[in-house]
Amino acid sequence: MTENDALDPDRQPPQWLEWAREIQALCQTGLAFSTGQYDVQRYRRLMEIAAEIISRHTGLEKQRLLETFLRQPGYATPKIDVRGAVVRDNKLLLVQEKADGHWCMPGGWADVGEVPSAMVAREVLEESGFVVVPRKVIGVYDANRLGQLEFFHAYKILFLCEITGGEARASDETLAVDFFPFDRLPPLSSPRTDPRHIEELQAHLNDPSRMVAFD
Repeated sequence: MTENDALDPDRQPPQWLEWAREIQALCQTGLAFSTGQYDVQRYRRLMEIAAEIISRHTGLEKQRLLETFLRQPGYATPKIDVRGAVVRDNKLLLVQEKADGHWCMPGGWADVGEVPSAMVAREVLEESGFVVVPRKVIGVYDANRLGQLEFFHAYKILFLCEITGGEARASDETLAVDFFPFDRLPPLSSPRTDPRHIEELQAHLNDPSRMVAFD
């Protein structure tokens, strides 16, 4: 859920967003373990305040924000985004997102019950048509530090993958699939894929013994 497309993508999250995130997370956890009616009422009111903060700074509807917050169950933890870095003939596999028309490495939100390597292989197949085998983890990133600011905190895991089959085809979420030279990349869909991720990928291609990058 995007707060405001006009937010400067190069800065750290603003303080109001950090406060609202923390309030929402504390309330989500509190509601998960509350047994008394009054505790539930207090946490719900604080959740409303978090929604009011976001609404005031972004123009998004408070009630819709509150409904989204209340749908998050259990102890509050970061979400996980997985991405597959696939290179063939020194060209990078990218998919064109229907959401914004820009390009990114195939991937998406992790599903419950699936191991990370299987998730990224499935996402690459679904979005690009290629069957891949994950070979190594390139980096683990704080997904909220770069690109379009999002309310829910997220981590991004970038896997280096090898093609073993399949053929290029678009999907319900992608408009096109193609390979691009690293020096002639199309407009990137941030924060799905950021130049930082591509630079780290190139460093690993040049040095296979390079350590995993992390924030």
